[in-house]
Amino acid sequence: MFDVVIIGAGVTGSAIAREISRYKLNVCVIEKEEDVCNETSKANSAIIHAGFDAVPGTMKAKLNVMGNAMMDRIAEELDIPFKRNGSLVVCTKEQDPEGLQILMERGKKNGVPGLQILDREALIEKEPNLADDVTCALWAPTGGIVCPFHMTMGYAENAYENGVRFFLNTKVEKLEKTGEGFRIQVHHADTGVDETIETKLIINAAGVYADEINNQLSDRKLHITARKGEYMLLDKTVGDYVKSTIFQLPSKMGKGVLVTPTVHGNLLVGPTAVNVEDKGAVNTTMDGLDQIARVSSHSVKNVPLRQVITSFAGLRAHEDGDDFVIGESADVKGLINAAGIESPGLSSAPAIGVTVAELVRDLLNAEEKSEFNPVRHGILDPDTLSLEARNQLIKENPAYGNIICRCEMITEGEILDAIHRPLGARSLDGVKRRTRAGMGRCQSGFCSPKVMEILEREVPMRVDQIGKNGVGSEFIVGENKELEDE
Repeated sequence: MFDVVIIGAGVTGSAIAREISRYKLNVCVIEKEEDVCNETSKANSAIIHAGFDAVPGTMKAKLNVMGNAMMDRIAEELDIPFKRNGSLVVCTKEQDPEGLQILMERGKKNGVPGLQILDREALIEKEPNLADDVTCALWAPTGGIVCPFHMTMGYAENAYENGVRFFLNTKVEKLEKTGEGFRIQVHHADTGVDETIETKLIINAAGVYADEINNQLSDRKLHITARKGEYMLLDKTVGDYVKSTIFQLPSKMGKGVLVTPTVHGNLLVGPTAVNVEDKGAVNTTMDGLDQIARVSSHSVKNVPLRQVITSFAGLRAHEDGDDFVIGESADVKGLINAAGIESPGLSSAPAIGVTVAELVRDLLNAEEKSEFNPVRHGILDPDTLSLEARNQLIKENPAYGNIICRCEMITEGEILDAIHRPLGARSLDGVKRRTRAGMGRCQSGFCSPKVMEILEREVPMRVDQIGKNGVGSEFIVGENKELEDE
């Protein structure tokens, strides 16, 4: 019997897990994928929004501004990259600048500090590559950029180190209300074993599937639409093409196509916004990528799209009420939803974690732990060391002198750390998200066999068990001689 079961190990579920781990409770996280940060949280704009876009009075508005204000402390405690590069919402000759005034007034009501409307002269000093038709823009200095992989993993690892159990590769098959709480039937994909888990409280942080979890138990039905966004990622050689995050005036489908630097030095362009029926539809399309190229030119001129190194798509969980659904269900005692977490969900995650944890504390009358440790140390980046310190590190641990990924200059030492740390990597994508091995210009064309050798040796696991992204994505299907004999 657990006190709390959290369904979903994206940034929302992981943030909630970390904040609940402050209390004397028996907590676990159930995640159907092979790793944390494997769905919506892995494929988004990586933006910490200032908070001027959400309608005042909504959960989105309140939690966005609260989460934004928490980010400096969270980044320090969890040792994750974060930068306040500021954001601009641009207005062109064809658009009504009144839209910027509306956003600024909305932002002031939400409590966003430092908002200004800048004319073209001031803008070009700040961002010389803005499109010729841009006339003015709303400047928000508190806007920022973050690594969503590291943010999610930082929360998850810190939760784990503070006593939260994680069941990965584990799918919820059935939920039942019981006299003492809930009974959860799960299937472990890696072992093929079915199991029953019991808990007093369920926290539903299942992303695009949160409506399916809620609707198994509650008569207050939710309906979530998967909204696909496609992106293009450009090489680090053009990572400084813009310094701020450049937005366009928003529409009912979202904040439009943005152009932004990333915390790792790339340039990111996107997303589209298309509602899809299939909640696994993360394919990119020619139409979508063409739209990104066309629409991005309205805000930034001559975006260097020849430097695209990869494209990807992610899904946003849009609930029909157009707001976050956070709190205990009105008709099912003990069912707590954290549903409909679309943009600004990444920005709001720190605040969602605290809000839900405080609700759990009150429902279970939980006491705080004296031994809670809020600090998590990330993977050592040798590039942050002086030459003398790096040479000493290599002398003590030669793995840090063995370059595995040439594009990103990732060492064997970093990959070993990614594998052996809490909730360590068990796939090529797991290593990639923790270390960036395979994220460079060649997109793992050189380093993937070497990473597979390290996984085979260190986990240990058979080479034919190693996948790109968990069970069903294995690279090796057999030995040549065996296949020939068949």
